[in-house]
Amino acid sequence: MADEKKKKIELAISGMHCASCAINLEKGLSSADGVSNAQVNFGTGKAVVEFNPAITDHATLTKEVEKSGFGVINEQVTIRIGGMTCAICAQTIETALKKLDGVITATVNLGSERAYVTYNPYVVTLFQMRDAITKAGYQYLGTDKEGTLKTGDNGLQADLHDKLTRVIAGFAISAILMALMAAPKDLMYPLIYLQFLIATPAFFWLGMPIFRAAFTSLKNRTLNMDVMYAMGTTVAYLASVLGTFGIVLDMSYILYETAIMLTSFLMLGRYLETRAKGRTSSAIQSLVRLQADTAAVIRDKEEIRVPIEDVIVGDMVVIRPGDRIPVDGSVISGSSFVDESMVTGEPLPVEKLQGDEVVAGTLATSGSLTFQARRIGADTMLSRIIRLVEDAQGSKPSVQRIADTAVTWFIPVVLVIAIGAFFFWFFVADAGLQFALQTLIAILVVACPCALGLATPTAITVGVGRGAELGILIRNGESLEISDRLTTVLFDKTGTLTQGKPVVTDIDVFTGSRPLLLSYVAALEHLSTHPLGEAIISKASEEGIEPVDVNQFTYLPGKGLMGEIAGGIIRAGNQHFIIEAGVPVESDANHKIIKRQEEGKTTILVSRDQQLLGLISVADSVKPSASSAIAELRQMHISSGMVTGDNQRTAQAVGQMVGIDRVIANVLPDEKEHEVSRLQQQKEVVAFVGDGINDAPALTRADTGIAIGSGTDVAIESADIILVRDEITDAVAAIQLARKVMGRIRLNLFWAFAYNIILIPLAAGLFYPVIIFRPEYGALAMALSSVTVVSLSLLLRKYTPPIRMKNPQTLSEDTAIDPVCGMEVKMANAQFKTTYQNKNFYFCSKGCLDAFKKEPEKFLKK
Repeated sequence: MADEKKKKIELAISGMHCASCAINLEKGLSSADGVSNAQVNFGTGKAVVEFNPAITDHATLTKEVEKSGFGVINEQVTIRIGGMTCAICAQTIETALKKLDGVITATVNLGSERAYVTYNPYVVTLFQMRDAITKAGYQYLGTDKEGTLKTGDNGLQADLHDKLTRVIAGFAISAILMALMAAPKDLMYPLIYLQFLIATPAFFWLGMPIFRAAFTSLKNRTLNMDVMYAMGTTVAYLASVLGTFGIVLDMSYILYETAIMLTSFLMLGRYLETRAKGRTSSAIQSLVRLQADTAAVIRDKEEIRVPIEDVIVGDMVVIRPGDRIPVDGSVISGSSFVDESMVTGEPLPVEKLQGDEVVAGTLATSGSLTFQARRIGADTMLSRIIRLVEDAQGSKPSVQRIADTAVTWFIPVVLVIAIGAFFFWFFVADAGLQFALQTLIAILVVACPCALGLATPTAITVGVGRGAELGILIRNGESLEISDRLTTVLFDKTGTLTQGKPVVTDIDVFTGSRPLLLSYVAALEHLSTHPLGEAIISKASEEGIEPVDVNQFTYLPGKGLMGEIAGGIIRAGNQHFIIEAGVPVESDANHKIIKRQEEGKTTILVSRDQQLLGLISVADSVKPSASSAIAELRQMHISSGMVTGDNQRTAQAVGQMVGIDRVIANVLPDEKEHEVSRLQQQKEVVAFVGDGINDAPALTRADTGIAIGSGTDVAIESADIILVRDEITDAVAAIQLARKVMGRIRLNLFWAFAYNIILIPLAAGLFYPVIIFRPEYGALAMALSSVTVVSLSLLLRKYTPPIRMKNPQTLSEDTAIDPVCGMEVKMANAQFKTTYQNKNFYFCSKGCLDAFKKEPEKFLKK
C-alpha cells in the first residue's frame, strides 16, 4: 500500500557546475522528509524524485533544491480566459490552478483576461490546466504564443551570453595586465598599484558566479569544485595584494594576471561545456519541435483552425500538402504521401490511404486527406516517444556508480594532495613560497571531477537521442548496458521473423467437401484472435463461403479451437490437440502433414467428433531482412534462437531459411518465459524479440526485451527497447547502438581518469624542474577535460549502426540500400547503379557511385 502512495516528479535543475554538485543535491533531496528515492543526472541537468505526497510536495522539494544552493527551472505560460466578470472570478481561477501539482504560481489578470502561470512541465500539462479552468466554469481560449517563456531554452542562451561576456572581458584584462608587467623596471613600482586597481574589480566581477556557488556550498556544509576554484584564484589574488602593499610578501609575488587568467579560463571551460551539453539533447529538442501548434478540424460542417490542445478524440482533421499532422488518427478519406522519417526513421514518404494510421509530428508532402483523431495530447505516439527518450536520458546505468564513487572521494583527496604539495615544496624542498603557492593553485584548478560526472550521462543522452532518430526507442540506460553483454537473442516467429500475414496455401479434404471444411474452420476462427485465423476467414470470403453458427466455443492457447456446430464437436488445431481428443490420424493423412510441414507451412487439422475431415495449410512468408539480421548477429558472436508454438518441422524449415542457430518449437505462450529463464540459468545473457500479447512475459523475463513497434501495446510496455519500424534488422541495430554507446562511455571514463591521473602529479611538481606546470595551464586543461568528454559523446550523433550501412540487399521488393551513405534507393528510379562480384548495387548520387567504384571493399567491409 505504501508504494501506491508514492509519486514521482522530474525537476530541471540550474546552477550545477560539476559532478559533485549532482551528488550533493542527490544527498540533500534523499534526506528530505517523505523522499524515498532521488537521482540527479549532471549531464541532463535533471533530478527525478520519488516521494510520499502525504509528507511532502512539489513546493517543499523546490525549497530543498534551493536550500542546497541550486534552482529549479520552470516554464511560464500565458493563458487566455473567457467568461470572467469580476475579481472573484479571477480568484476562483487562481485557486483552481494553484491546486494542481506542479503549478508554482498562478496570477489571473481580470483586465487582460489572462492567467500567468509558472509551472513544472514534467508534473503538470496545459491539458490539465485547461481542464481545471473549464471545471471552474470558465472558458480556456488557448495560450499567447508570445507569452510562452521556455526558461530552459531562453535561460541557456542568457547563461551562454553571460559566460562569453566574462570570458572576452577576462582575457582582455589579462592582456592589459601582462602588458603592464612588461613595462620598464623604473615604472614597475607605480604600475603595480595600477594593476591592483584594474584587477580588483575585474577579479570579483569575473569570479562572482564561482564565489557565489562556493559560498552556498560551504553554507550547506558540502564541498564542490567551486570551493576549490575559489580557493585557487583567491590565493593568487591575495598573494598579489600582500605583495603590492609589502605585507609578508614582496613584489615578486604579484600574480594579478594569473588570478584573472585563471578565472577567465574557468569561465571559458564552463562556456564550452554548457554549449556542448546544450547540443546533447538536440534529438529531444527536434522531437518537441515536431509538435504542431494548430489543427484544421471540421466543426458544424465547417473547417476551422484551432489550437492543438483544443483537438478532441473523434474530431475530423483536414491535412493538405505541407501540413504537419497534429494528432494520431485513422484516414477517413483522401490520400497523401507522408514523410515519417522524423518519427520512424523511414527515409521515404509512405502513401496513406483510407483506413491507414497517421501519427502526430509527420509531414504530408503531397495530396490531401481527412482523418479521425484517435489519440491526442500525451497519448500520441510522438508524446510517448518524447517521454520514453526523456526517461532514458535521465536514467543511470550501474557503470555510473564507478564515477559517482570516484567523485565522492575526489575533492577531499585533491585537497590533501594540494596542501601536502605546498608543505613539501615550502618546508621540505625549500623551493620558496612562490613556487609552493603556484603548485597549490595549479592542483586546485587542474583537478576536476566534471569529466567523470559527464562521461556517462552525456553519452547516454546523445545515444538514446540518436536511437530515437533511427526509430529505436531505448527505455533506460541499464538496457544499453545489458545489451552490450548479450550472448543470445531469441526471436518469436509469427510477425517477428515472418510477415505476420499468413495465407492459405493448401486445403486437403479427407471426408466431406472443401466448402464444408472451410465453413467449419472459418466459423471457429471468427470467434478467435489468432493471426492464422485471418488467413482462413479471408480464404472463405474469397470463395463465397459463409461461416455457420457455433455453440460452446473454446479456445485452448497453443493447441487450437473447439465448438459445437450442427450438433457435432468441431476441432481445429495442431496434431497434438487432435490426437489428445482421440481422433485417429491415418498414415496417408500423417504423410500429408509431414510433407506440408517440411515445406515450411503450418498445418491445421480439422475434425468432427472422432473423424478427421481434412487439413488446411497456411504459410507465413519470412521477412526479406531476417536472414541478414541473423547473419549479422553471428558476426557479432551472438547466438540466435527461435521460440514458437508451431510444430518442430515447420519451425525447423523457417529456421533453416533464416539461418537460426537454435529452434525451440511446440512452446505454449506461457512457456516462452520458461525458455528464456532456462537459458539465463545457463549463464546466458538473453534478449527476446517479439510483438504479440503472448510475448509479454518473455519480454519482461529477458535481460533485454525488444518489441517490434508494430506489435501490441502490451508487448511494447513490457519491453526495454521498442522498434518503431516493423523491421527485424533494427533489433540488431539496437544492439550495435548499445555497444557503441557503452564503448563511448568507457572511452569517456578513460579520458576523465587519465586527465586527472596525469595532470595532478604534473601540477604537484613531480617532474620539477624539467616541467614547471603553471596554474594557467591547469585551468585550460581542466576546461579541455570536460569539453573532450562531451565532444566524444557528441560524435554519437552521426553514428549509424553497421547493419544499416553494410547490407546492400533489398529491404523490400523495390528498395535497396546505398552501401556508401546508407540511404534507401528506389531501384526502378535509380540513376546510379553498378554490378560488383555478380551483385547489383544502387546509389542515391553520382558521388556515392564514384566513391564505391574507387574502393568497393572498403564500403562492403564497413
